[in-house]
Amino acid sequence: MATHPDNLRARLEDRADLLEATRLRYRALRGMLDAFFWKDRVRAQFELLREVAQAQPEVDAALAALKRRAAAEGWPGDAAPVRLMAEVERLREAVEHAALKRLPEEERPATLGAALLQLEEVVLEAGPLLGRRTWARAVELLPRNLPELRAACAAAEVFERVFKRPAPEGPLPFTVAEADELRRALPLAETALATLWERLEHFDTSGRVKEFLEKRASRVPLQVPRSGPELLLHAAFWTGVARARLRVLLEARLAPVVPHDAEVPELLVWLAAREGGMSGAVSEPRDGAARELREGTALGSTRDARLEPCAAFGEGRAALFELAAELAALSRERPQGAWDEEAAWVRLWSAAQRARREDGPDVERLRDALRLFILLRGQSQTPARLFSPDRARPPAADVGADVRDLAALVHAARNAASRGG
Repeated sequence: MATHPDNLRARLEDRADLLEATRLRYRALRGMLDAFFWKDRVRAQFELLREVAQAQPEVDAALAALKRRAAAEGWPGDAAPVRLMAEVERLREAVEHAALKRLPEEERPATLGAALLQLEEVVLEAGPLLGRRTWARAVELLPRNLPELRAACAAAEVFERVFKRPAPEGPLPFTVAEADELRRALPLAETALATLWERLEHFDTSGRVKEFLEKRASRVPLQVPRSGPELLLHAAFWTGVARARLRVLLEARLAPVVPHDAEVPELLVWLAAREGGMSGAVSEPRDGAARELREGTALGSTRDARLEPCAAFGEGRAALFELAAELAALSRERPQGAWDEEAAWVRLWSAAQRARREDGPDVERLRDALRLFILLRGQSQTPARLFSPDRARPPAADVGADVRDLAALVHAARNAASRGG
């Protein structure tokens, strides 16, 4: 039974809004491509070009589905939805014809979306006819609706929210939930920004635009970003702030082990969970944001949280991070209570056992740190009147037969610390 014409638009559901928007975009784009100075027109409306290209697969799927449904249900040809579909199809053919006409015959792609993106490259590679100032050229090269630009801005929003507020002394300045957001945002920002800089380098052969923006990427944004270059500078600044702040935080907690860039995101959630249990020792926060931070880190956190291996590092490398974190905590302050101290040394020894097969500069630096710990603890137990060069170094038996074995060095460090009890 045929559908009543009054109900046809309701049957289109949300596809009616999509087709209405597509009709408006097609009309504007056809006028741009048919103009005599079409490159200048396209150069001023790159965002429209990309909007049409990105929405094209969805538009094609909607038209195909609606045509099948109209044929199956017998929609009348004079109904408004049917006329809308017919007009969109005619405009689509006109836009596709105009776009392919502007491309070389040997480089014409099979789909309209790909043709529009290739048309963008043709216009950008040609450059402005009469020359443009650097900022205007940057606006051309960085449309606001670039997917990479949107990704970089989404990641920068996380960085700004976490690192813009005053950070309390002692604990990490983010909760476990925020650490998980940072874990996802860091690789997203790195990939997106790298793609955007490559885009500038590819289309701006003179290198002026990239150099111009790179010099300004370290400046604090003073206004709400609106254009593409402003969004890039905003994202680059807060990504740089996040890198610097995290480098300092990780160095204080994992020295002498130096994590690689790919390892940093995976360490954040573990460190936040590990240190959350110590938030009670922090002085009372002065404002609501700091209080929320402290309470958030205390939820579901434990000092003996295990760092699980992942794609960035294996079991042995994870054990090195655990060993470094425990050693750094023991070097800063003595654990309170016999049980807490014993548990800390058990975690140290267990991590050393799992890292036995690891080698490299980080392992050697850990050995040196353990030897220094033993040396300082041994010296601290020698009365000043009995101090002599012979007593400056712990006895060889304290270090063990194999001074390169991490577990033996941990055992010797435990003995040196116990003498200080």
